[in-house]
Amino acid sequence: MAAGDRVDFEIPPAYVVEAAGEQIPLDIVYEDEDIAVIDKPAGMVVHPAPGHYTGTLVHALLGRGGAWSAVGGASRPGVVHRLDKGTSGLIVVARNDASHRSLSSQLKDRSLSRTYLAIVQGRVRADAGELEGPIGRHPRERKRMAVVAGGRYARTRYQVVERKRTHTLLRCDLDTGRTHQIRVHLATLGHPVAGDTEYGGREDGLERPMLHAWRLRLRHPRTGAEMTFEAAAPQDFQGFWASVQ
Repeated sequence: MAAGDRVDFEIPPAYVVEAAGEQIPLDIVYEDEDIAVIDKPAGMVVHPAPGHYTGTLVHALLGRGGAWSAVGGASRPGVVHRLDKGTSGLIVVARNDASHRSLSSQLKDRSLSRTYLAIVQGRVRADAGELEGPIGRHPRERKRMAVVAGGRYARTRYQVVERKRTHTLLRCDLDTGRTHQIRVHLATLGHPVAGDTEYGGREDGLERPMLHAWRLRLRHPRTGAEMTFEAAAPQDFQGFWASVQ
């Protein structure tokens, strides 16, 4: 990485609402007094926002009881980073403020790393590459993001896992954490994520983007121990990949 490269991460502004606990089952990969690692299902929103006042990951966390960090504000207790609603896979949450600050610092210095699996349309030629482009709000469609002049620096690294005639399976690593970053960068490359209707990846039969947060690496906030977690891609992801030619 060149000197001066920015690797800061962002969390979009929260919708301020007092969430109440709900009894929603969660796939807990790991949990202790400081952190929890959760395999989030596709379709679950991380924190309350307009149009999503119940059924979020935050509601499920509060329903489990115990303390959660307050650093992110009342609308997102425990939330250190986020996944899009349609993205499945691993997310780490903080039980206390000290853990939250440690994990946020790790996001900024990249000692907390996140690796995704993505099925994209078309055959990606290069075996590996880096995608750079400043990301900001689309100038006309404000719910979408785009590579735009004046956007925030963003970089995604990718590697081909397997190619088929019509699609490619990629492994993607984030060097920054912009909203919709992988989806925007891959669409700009000309290979949108399959099923991603917002960025040109529409596919018959797919109800969400084929994007999965597969691996999470971090230092434990209290002990400093290096920890690695992996979550197998869900059935819809694996089934779609098996079905393409």
